[in-house]
Amino acid sequence: MKRTVAALAAGLLPGLVAAPSTALAVERTSTRVVEPAEAATEPTDEASTDDADEEASASTDAGAESASAEPGPPRAPKPPAGEAAASGGVSIGGGGAKAGGKAEGKRGRRGKKGDDAEAPAEIDCQVDPKACERAEAKQRPWIRRWEASRNLVELGVFGGLLRPSDEHDLYDPATRPQDPLWRFGPDVGVRAAYFPLKPLGIEAEFSANPTRVRTITNDFAFVYGFRGHLVLQVPVTRIVPFLLGGYGLMGVRSHILILGNDVDPAFHYGGGVKMFINKHLVARVEARQIVSATAAQQDSGTAHLQVLAGLSYTLGRKKYVPPPKVVPVDPDRDKDGILNEADECPDVAGVEPTGCPDTDGDGFIDKVDACPEVPGVEPDGCPLKDSDGDKILDVEDDCVFEPETYNGVDDDDGCPDEVPPELIVFKGTLQGIEFDFGKATIRPESKPVLDDVAAKLQKFPGVRVTIVGHTDNVGTPEANLDLSKRRAESVKQYLVDAGVDGSRIETDGKGDTEPVDPTADQNAKETQAKNRRIVFDIIANEPTEVRPLSGKSKDPDAEVVGEGGSEAGS
Repeated sequence: MKRTVAALAAGLLPGLVAAPSTALAVERTSTRVVEPAEAATEPTDEASTDDADEEASASTDAGAESASAEPGPPRAPKPPAGEAAASGGVSIGGGGAKAGGKAEGKRGRRGKKGDDAEAPAEIDCQVDPKACERAEAKQRPWIRRWEASRNLVELGVFGGLLRPSDEHDLYDPATRPQDPLWRFGPDVGVRAAYFPLKPLGIEAEFSANPTRVRTITNDFAFVYGFRGHLVLQVPVTRIVPFLLGGYGLMGVRSHILILGNDVDPAFHYGGGVKMFINKHLVARVEARQIVSATAAQQDSGTAHLQVLAGLSYTLGRKKYVPPPKVVPVDPDRDKDGILNEADECPDVAGVEPTGCPDTDGDGFIDKVDACPEVPGVEPDGCPLKDSDGDKILDVEDDCVFEPETYNGVDDDDGCPDEVPPELIVFKGTLQGIEFDFGKATIRPESKPVLDDVAAKLQKFPGVRVTIVGHTDNVGTPEANLDLSKRRAESVKQYLVDAGVDGSRIETDGKGDTEPVDPTADQNAKETQAKNRRIVFDIIANEPTEVRPLSGKSKDPDAEVVGEGGSEAGS
């Protein structure tokens, strides 16, 4: 046996060492099997079935995460949108499984659709765990159905081509000079590998290359090899790229007068791709360079190209454990959307957060609501009272048993009252207000009257008034209407300038449509003078429904008058 030259290894090994030397430990994401709804329509192709399965699983996961993030009791899961129309796929859970989503799709493509299609078969995981395992795998995306795992053993065969170098050293120089081998020859063999980690393994193999010497007689020669190498792979999906590098022996056996017998040390490196066909079978293609000594030169090397395809059988996968058979339990017996574990009334449909019924919808569940048929408030769920019917609740009514007089004066205290004499001026025509002819300009002699009005409004800040302008029938109706509105606005502006809040005053104009005496001669000077006027009125604040609580405190000194006699306070 010829010696291996150290210089040969030192020159070529760095290329092998430069290859990736750290394992890409990418763990396969575990696929959670969910139970999708029955298919309403069949898929048109296998890809769409897989997509629908993936989308349904993602939607269910998202719904569960969203439910866990929201405050309040856990909610019963709802089927994701579009699930009813998705493929039936495979369902595993509670000890059973359903398969046939893709089969249904294929039958649909052959023309068997809708109600005529066969229902998917039930799979009992306890009776047939292998079928259950296959069904579970089909639920995952095609690219991730079968993958590498730890402690995997691969036993395989391979075949391909070997292109030996013309400068090979596979001969016995003591008996015969070197002759080249055929440029291409068949190369077959067996291999065994062990992967303690998903990305890292070791492998040993034997190869046989029956070939011939490239001479006139084409004599037979048998080239063989024993090799061992380290395998680095990327086991992210079922398609796994890999690199390998190692060391071994390469020899030849032939007649003593042809090449003789010889064995040389050789190292090799290469790469390829393998694919997990199913749980046990792995297909593999690769190419590598085998580097051995050059003919009659022990200090240099030459490379032989090897291209292989093979098939391996895997052992060592963890045994599939089917899910335990569980008796189905309805997690929401009363179907109110609140799971039994958080439902205080699990057998009676109710509302959040307790799951108990609330007939009147006031937030007090019926079992603690003193008035379960009528919406109410704290503390007992009964409505607040308005004893005198003035639309002011008793808790804010200073006169619980006497209704409010809505006249624009203290209309929010709940007590009867009268308009003070000073405010009578605001109930009708305000005498003494005059304007320039055909204009909205207030004459100076009217200002004392308006100053008195402003003073009274400031004295009673809770009073709101409306100002309406009227004209005689001289001129067109349109012009008179516009003039009446402008005159009312002029009066309002005067009062605002005098310090009255403008939000307390509303204005309008009627033109000549509302004469003081419709039966009088409207063309008479006296009648026209009466019709030219400004009318005040106090705005009453009578509500159309019970006023909501304003948060104001009842006057502690208010006198409660009515059926109960009179007493101070509330």
